[in-house]
Amino acid sequence: MLDNKTEEYLHALRDKHKIRILFVCLGNICRSPAAEGVMQSLVDSHDESRRFCIDSAGTANYHTGELPDKRMRVHAQRRGYDLTHHARQFKVSDFDDFDLILGMDDYNLSTLRSKARDEQDERKIMAMGKFISPIYHYDHVPDPYYEGSEGFELVLDLLEDATCNLYKQLS
Repeated sequence: MLDNKTEEYLHALRDKHKIRILFVCLGNICRSPAAEGVMQSLVDSHDESRRFCIDSAGTANYHTGELPDKRMRVHAQRRGYDLTHHARQFKVSDFDDFDLILGMDDYNLSTLRSKARDEQDERKIMAMGKFISPIYHYDHVPDPYYEGSEGFELVLDLLEDATCNLYKQLS
């Protein structure tokens, strides 16, 4: 659930010519590239790809340059998402380049906040879990890396719901 301050910030973004969104997880090979792909598909389906700039990054540099995890690509492909992003590490300059920086879990959010230079940077950081509908009973997007197929499917379910809710807030 969104607080008033967050809703006000999102409402102000509606007037921007281009809304720039960065999704962030740990290694940038599962959750964040999936969020990027799901959100890109959503904005494309509404013919608004010119209005949004969508990217993803990881707080760690474990997989820099790699494609998303093969298991995530397979599960995403079954739903019609083509994940072609190459992993990169979050950098402080991303605060200058993006309006919204969405962390997948508390660890990612904590890491992002530790890199924030000021209140303006802090304001851009949000929990992806805030956009997940209450029916799912999740306040974060869990890491499926050590899970089986059901973990990847759950992440895609949560991301489809959360990106839809995020899109509605920005439209």
